[in-house]
Amino acid sequence: MNISDDLDVFERRILVLLQKDAARSTAEIAAEVGLSEAPCWRRIQKLKSKGYIRKQVALVDKEKVGASLQVFVQIKLDAVGRANINAFAERIREFPEVMECFILLGNFDFLLRIVTRSIADYERFFFDRLSSVSGIKDANSIVTISEVKSTTEVPIPAE
Repeated sequence: MNISDDLDVFERRILVLLQKDAARSTAEIAAEVGLSEAPCWRRIQKLKSKGYIRKQVALVDKEKVGASLQVFVQIKLDAVGRANINAFAERIREFPEVMECFILLGNFDFLLRIVTRSIADYERFFFDRLSSVSGIKDANSIVTISEVKSTTEVPIPAE
């Protein structure tokens, strides 16, 4: 399905605004997109019911809560692990430190984004928990030193 077939210009603008700040009132959003409040509210409800808006959350500053270390881990599974990708994925979902997990094409099978308080915390997580997951053949940890860009905003085509 093409986004232009399902969403009008108002709904696209609403999505852009909600991605920037979902705490804005319907009245504020309506004024910015050029609608009255009731039609704006109906469009927001439509976006929710059709799954364009999955949920609304608060984005917590990881530094302020002491979770300042971010590590990307490339995982290569052994033959048994590849045969049980779903079991591996289920196990990874259990770890709150794993913020994101992607299945890859290429030299590695998974990419994990892990957030912890320190290198020592990551080391404990890696040796005590992650390395105990069956099926891992190789893990390559990449520690970030600074963040250049981080966004949750999906690009929405204007038309």
